[in-house]
Amino acid sequence: LANTNYERTHSRTLLLARGLQLMLPLMAAWWLLANLMNMALPPTINLTGELLIITSMYNWSPLTIMLTGAGTLLTAAYSLHMFLMTQRGKFPRHIIKMNPTYTREHLLMILHILPLLMLLTKPELVMGPLS
Repeated sequence: LANTNYERTHSRTLLLARGLQLMLPLMAAWWLLANLMNMALPPTINLTGELLIITSMYNWSPLTIMLTGAGTLLTAAYSLHMFLMTQRGKFPRHIIKMNPTYTREHLLMILHILPLLMLLTKPELVMGPLS
């Protein structure tokens, strides 16, 4: 996703990529899905991983629940900030012409997200047999 932004804006600065939701609405949907998965949306495999880490850390030392909670909060805040910086806001004036998204880019997003979604149906592939 970041590379598709770079290919269109020729900059890695998030402020220069504002307002892309207006020009590339389907790419904005991919950004939203990726950010929601990064924030451990309930059916994603990230939620399982975060819950396992949080319970393990709490069993090790109850004080670590504050550190893991702060880390989870910072991750969610940064993900929302990144989404808002790249997708919302006024369209930058320095971009005169922008290429549309290509099918290969959407296929690439599908091929990245599909294995994660398939792990939802059979998490034993990663976590081992549940007893």
